[in-house]
Amino acid sequence: MSSVKPTQHTNFEPEHHQEVPVKEGKVYIAVSCLEHGHIYSMCRGMKEAGAVIRWVWDKDPEKIRDFQNAFPEAKRAASFQQILEDETVHMVACAAIPSERCDTGLQVLDAGKHLFSAKAPFTTIDQLRAAEHKVKQTGLHWAVFYSERLQVECTGFAEQLIQKGAIGEVVQVMGLGPHRLKINHRPEWFFQKDTYGGIICDIGSHQIEQFLWFAGAEDAEVLSSTTRNHDHPEYPEFESYGDAHLRADNGVTHYFRVDWFTPDGLSNWGDGRTIILGTEGYIELRKYVDIPDSEGERLYLVNHGGERKYNVSGKVGYPYFYRLAHDIIEGTDTAMPQEHTFKAAELCLLAQQEADQLMARRVD
Repeated sequence: MSSVKPTQHTNFEPEHHQEVPVKEGKVYIAVSCLEHGHIYSMCRGMKEAGAVIRWVWDKDPEKIRDFQNAFPEAKRAASFQQILEDETVHMVACAAIPSERCDTGLQVLDAGKHLFSAKAPFTTIDQLRAAEHKVKQTGLHWAVFYSERLQVECTGFAEQLIQKGAIGEVVQVMGLGPHRLKINHRPEWFFQKDTYGGIICDIGSHQIEQFLWFAGAEDAEVLSSTTRNHDHPEYPEFESYGDAHLRADNGVTHYFRVDWFTPDGLSNWGDGRTIILGTEGYIELRKYVDIPDSEGERLYLVNHGGERKYNVSGKVGYPYFYRLAHDIIEGTDTAMPQEHTFKAAELCLLAQQEADQLMARRVD
């Protein structure tokens, strides 16, 4: 993202996206592996964009029944292979266990279909490299649902403000990604490092992706990162806290903190926030809750022209899904450049690796 000449006012208004759904019957998707609830948001978004959900498959019949309650048009596939062999399916949406998402994606692309993966898409660098190779080989999309930017309207408005020069050139991005643990409702894989990848690899992926996007950066380096397991010795591989410090190739810096400490008293699952500092002002996003209003989608803008608070709920929309649907039909790459998708994933893995190495040195 590049900004234009700085402005000296705050009288901006959010602009609703102008994308239109694809024509009925032009995009068919199938759904496999229902391990993460993000699959519902992924499918709702694609359905709004005009896609038709043809199949659903999972090893657990109860998960399939729950999904069909939400999307009754989805037929139960006899197997994952049936989905792969259906030539009418253009894209497969997947929310498998994180360590299994890459293998699923490789099979999907080998079958000539695009992939729409929940985050985090990979848990190892080797998986990422295999995916990069497969995309180059097939020319198909390996899309990733970084929901904390793609399904939050105030992030879309922040993008508009940066493009209009409301805060000048971006200097630094700071992200806060707290989550509620709900420890008794988590599956076994959630606490195993090999399967979930670590807290920075997992929920840190949202933070690094939006940093690159708001910074208009193509690459970055990890300056430092840390993780720690507080209060849960019964799960020695679980990480309840993580943070990282990065510097982009254009000089913009980034700090983020992610954790599983959201208290039960909060009205939402997490008080996610992003602060974007510019040379002429700053923006703060309160994505899910704005205490004491208990509602999110609030954006604060402060620059030389003054200060202003916006409620952008219902005023921007979610253009990503529409663009992805059209990308599938038209062979374009407008929703999110593939290089950006993979770079965000790579930096998450490198930051996680840095934190793991630091922890290993402390233990030694």
